[in-house]
Amino acid sequence: MLLLRLFFTYVKIGTFSIGGGYAMIPLLEKELVKVNHWLTMDQLVDIIALSQMTPGPISINSATFIGYKLAGIPGSLVATGGMVLPPILMILLIARFFFRFQELPVLQAVFRGLRPMVVALILAAGVSFARNALIDVSSVVILVSALFGVTLLRFHPILVILLSGLVGLVIYLP
Repeated sequence: MLLLRLFFTYVKIGTFSIGGGYAMIPLLEKELVKVNHWLTMDQLVDIIALSQMTPGPISINSATFIGYKLAGIPGSLVATGGMVLPPILMILLIARFFFRFQELPVLQAVFRGLRPMVVALILAAGVSFARNALIDVSSVVILVSALFGVTLLRFHPILVILLSGLVGLVIYLP
């Protein structure tokens, strides 16, 4: 029963994850933390962080990790399958028709409406993560420093990840 619920939960997430991995985080929070109570928000934040650091798309990595946590290898396979099935079907459908109809004003209007929604979902994910990640003054300093490093100093994201991890070791290791 868990595997079936896991599959259909990820089919739902995969169907409505317009905008990529970060845009799906509010859906993950709603379905996995609030509706099914399979994870705490802290666990979800940790899994998303791990998914971001490992090779591959964040959506597939997180589905694999969460599926494994809930039901071992079968859970990994089911969650990942549920996550990739809708986008594969959508891509096949879009590939068939998009280039033929991309210049239609109605289609262009739909995409103009979807772009800000994707930004909103990414910002919502950021706010949700901030509630759980910003636990003290040190975590706020790490956030501001990382943001400054990536946006203004144009540090490579890998360097920022490594430096933030090192700072975390120094500050938080007992």
